[in-house]
Amino acid sequence: MLKSDLNFSYPSELIATEKKPLSRVMKVIAGQPEETRVSSLISQIEPVDIFIINNTKVIPARVHSQEGLEVLFIKSLENNQWQVLCPVRKWPKGKDLQLPGGVSLKLIERGRPQQVQSSRPIDYNYFLEFGEMPLPPYIQQARDERKARELDKEMYQTDWAKEVGSLAAPTASLHFSAHDLEKIKNRGAEVGELCLHVGLGTFLPITTENLDDHKMHSEFVSIPKKTWDKVLECKKQGGKVWALGSTVTRSLESLKMGLLHEGETDFYGETNLFIKPGFDYQIVDVLMTNFHQPESTLIAMVMAFAGIENVKHCYEWAIERKFQLFSYGDLSVWTK
Repeated sequence: MLKSDLNFSYPSELIATEKKPLSRVMKVIAGQPEETRVSSLISQIEPVDIFIINNTKVIPARVHSQEGLEVLFIKSLENNQWQVLCPVRKWPKGKDLQLPGGVSLKLIERGRPQQVQSSRPIDYNYFLEFGEMPLPPYIQQARDERKARELDKEMYQTDWAKEVGSLAAPTASLHFSAHDLEKIKNRGAEVGELCLHVGLGTFLPITTENLDDHKMHSEFVSIPKKTWDKVLECKKQGGKVWALGSTVTRSLESLKMGLLHEGETDFYGETNLFIKPGFDYQIVDVLMTNFHQPESTLIAMVMAFAGIENVKHCYEWAIERKFQLFSYGDLSVWTK
């Protein structure tokens, strides 16, 4: 399959630039899209079903240097070294970058990501003081603003975020509140948690024309055994597994494929599973996810679930009706 098979067009004015108080929802049943609301979705969850969320917490890991460069800190290495994403073509030749708080960065290795040496240790507290939420570049471009807004610290974080480690929000979760989870529980359904720390595997674009040549970066996953037991019981009873987001979907399907290790209380490990058309879903029955960019690994996942032409048709339907797109945009719901 080719990257160009994942392409579609959209007007740039439909890129959402902030979180809305009330989301529009496109639900697709038997290939037919219809508009609904989150409250209506909740009313369709049955007592035998399970609703799975990702409890990862976004790190404000983007820092602006004095030279005006954006540095996204990705992974801490030994001896104060980090993997980062930075526009190195603009890095002053032979000079260190100067960051807030008296930190300087030396470029050690180019590539994607790059490797840098920090002049002193950098931890979570540093990012809380000097960092900003790592919004996707297309939101910055749509806003015509290079820096994130203060309000993004609230808008770009889920109600149940607790496990620190993500470089992007699991954005399907932004459509639901903690109160919504209580409504689901009150219907008799289970709510299960897992953790996938969003990283390069989720948001780096596909750079190869043949999808089989694309190399996914690994992302950390932890699924409590109690969550997995509830999933298996749901499947046994004929219920539906509602996966809130692509990260939940990839986590559950990774475990089913045996890609994670078994610990004392959870299944854990790094997954680089690339779900693309032809993939055989074993666990997820309902995929709830935002509208995704063309030629991305995320749109490939949706097309694997619902069919290439079906997804393109439904996206066209949504775009005609001016649904908001991407991370701060509206929700799509796909059922088997």
